[in-house]
Amino acid sequence: MSQYPSNMYIRQSSRSQVWIYVVSILLVLAGAGVVFYVYRIGYSKRGTESVVSKSSAGKEAKTITSRTSVKSDREKSGLSLAPAAENTAPSASEAVGAEKLIAEAMACINSNQPKIIEARDRLNEVLAMPLNRQRRKFVKEQLSGLYDKWLYVRTVFPEDKLCSSYKVQPGDLLSAIGKRFNVPYELLMKINKISRPEALRSGEVIKIVNGPFHARVSRSGFTMDLFLKNTFVCSFPVGLGKPGMETPTGLWSVKTDGKMIKPIWTDPITGRTYHPDAPDYPLGTRWIALDGIGGTAVGRQGFAIHGTKDPNQIGSPTSQGCIRLHNENAEFVYDLLMPGVSHVEVVE
Repeated sequence: MSQYPSNMYIRQSSRSQVWIYVVSILLVLAGAGVVFYVYRIGYSKRGTESVVSKSSAGKEAKTITSRTSVKSDREKSGLSLAPAAENTAPSASEAVGAEKLIAEAMACINSNQPKIIEARDRLNEVLAMPLNRQRRKFVKEQLSGLYDKWLYVRTVFPEDKLCSSYKVQPGDLLSAIGKRFNVPYELLMKINKISRPEALRSGEVIKIVNGPFHARVSRSGFTMDLFLKNTFVCSFPVGLGKPGMETPTGLWSVKTDGKMIKPIWTDPITGRTYHPDAPDYPLGTRWIALDGIGGTAVGRQGFAIHGTKDPNQIGSPTSQGCIRLHNENAEFVYDLLMPGVSHVEVVE
């Protein structure tokens, strides 16, 4: 006959079951806590990654926007110079093609009847190709030796699309003619050997240049390359901003009414004012003020291209951010860059 457990056994059994339920509940709660913790960590990481990603995307977008802005400004201004690529290694076929064009250009230069424009155009075609530093320097040197044979002569070559003849009309002003063709009147005076603007005569045929001129400054190379539209003209060494006051990269416009001959200048750091007749006047013979319109140059003020009293500062970072030139080169550039039209691009 079966026996029922006693009351004591039943009470012990009940207690055991209660403890089992309690432990089970605790284990379930603990497991839920672990799951929640893991989920929270994962969510937190995803959130952090999302923030970092957005932050990085923001920086990248800002960089892209800045570059796009420079490109847009360059396109609007008609400035479409090929990017500087001083150390680009050409492929074998590219090297052969470049050398062929160089040989053709040199043959044009050295022929009994030099073909200056053909040589210029071929060498400019080479500049748009991948070249190593030494070869690019050679091409620029050859082009720099040509500009006074096609630009600073009264001769107008029939095949030259950059220069042409113009018959002066009654009432014409040299400054108005220069403005019409986007070049300073000083350049037209020099080319046509006009002693002063008032000496322009009606009916006279003069040589004009189809501008504008532009410049590109290399911070790493301490050089300024000058272009007539997209045709390389010549190159000059420059001095640039010292550490902490670096010349900003980006696109600049020559400021309207910003070209001056030995202006009075106040040093923004010391507050001292320099007059042109001062023996230690620091700006040299010419001043070309710049407005920042693209890249990190946007909104920057007080920067300019100017000469220097100390030629030893050219080729080094010693200025307060301005672009310094030897005085004779500053005068040369002064006669080429047109206010409100010419642009200066500063690249690394």
